[in-house]
Amino acid sequence: MKIVVHDYGGYPFPVQLSRSLASRGHEVTHIYCRSLWTTPRAGLEPRADDPHGLTIRPIKLKEDVSKYSFFKRWRQERSYGRLLRGAVAEISPDVVLSGNTPLDAQQALQDYCAQAGIRFVFWLQDVLGVAAHRILRKKLPVVGHVIGNHYMRMERRQLRASDAVVLITDDFRPLMKDWGIDDHRITVIENWSPLDQMPVRPKENEWSQKRGLADKTCFIYTGTLGMKHNPELLLELALRFRERNDFRIVVLSQGMGADWLREEASQEGLPNLLVMDYCPFDELPDVMGTAAVLVALLEPDAGTYSVPSKVLSYLCAGRPLLLAVPKENLAAKIVRSAEAGLVVDPGDSSAFVHAAETLVLADEGIEEMGRRARAHAEEAFNIDRIAEAFLSVLVPGQ
Repeated sequence: MKIVVHDYGGYPFPVQLSRSLASRGHEVTHIYCRSLWTTPRAGLEPRADDPHGLTIRPIKLKEDVSKYSFFKRWRQERSYGRLLRGAVAEISPDVVLSGNTPLDAQQALQDYCAQAGIRFVFWLQDVLGVAAHRILRKKLPVVGHVIGNHYMRMERRQLRASDAVVLITDDFRPLMKDWGIDDHRITVIENWSPLDQMPVRPKENEWSQKRGLADKTCFIYTGTLGMKHNPELLLELALRFRERNDFRIVVLSQGMGADWLREEASQEGLPNLLVMDYCPFDELPDVMGTAAVLVALLEPDAGTYSVPSKVLSYLCAGRPLLLAVPKENLAAKIVRSAEAGLVVDPGDSSAFVHAAETLVLADEGIEEMGRRARAHAEEAFNIDRIAEAFLSVLVPGQ
């Protein structure tokens, strides 16, 4: 079976899936966008032990994706869709699995698959149409509402036209029902993080020692800090612990939220708030090992329609989690169910700071929370079981 796995973001877990599918004898081409630099890409270089049937194929635009310019980004995504369509035409696969894909690019790919008789599986990571409507109506009054509605209709059409749909959470099902997606075409497979690339690391490690953090109590936030997040909560944390020389709030991110935090840290005189650029993925276990607590944020109106992938990586690290996310979000449900940390309402900064104090000042049960986090990851992130679940969708009846 010839399979294309397309992951626009170049995340570590989809390429792990591609390797696992190829190890089962399938001819798998893994495609990703090489011009996007705001995701924790890893595992995308060929390895000596790669299965014979695996090909990793990057698609590169003329310039890097402009994440914060709506019009330029729109043009780039349409251009990417044309390149993606051409790549799939060259491969001529039996089935395409596509996730994390801008809707204009997804449309170009899906249209080609329909014309060529290629089975198309929509891997729904975020409900992008809903997210676009929510963001654009705030940023572009009047016209933003119109554009947002356009993308919601586009996403609904794409899902209805897909041969199968993979959801990352059951929480998407009510929307799928409202949008008229046949339930028999839906399979839920939750996201995961590659355990083999996420070992538990000690606090004293090369990364923490080099940055003078090995003897500090660190709250660490890694990853995107954008429109779905509230960096003010991290500032509040730094202000609360500004008198504690042994505490650090460490943020590894880039873009608007990170720039804003840097400016605020300078204006407020907060040497305990450290804002750094993204680190290479292979350093991430040491980064997370440095943490006393790992932090994730999500805005209230993101609701059930966005699940922070960083939380899944955090679980692997064997550290307690502090989440400011909507209570109905899958990440919140996982952390509460696993008893791996504390979850607060993202609009309640006082509760967020109090939860942080509870975790590190009371120091009761914090190590056990970390152990439970890792135990959940080891149980839930079994790649063999996950690959078999995907195969049942990609190759029905096998």
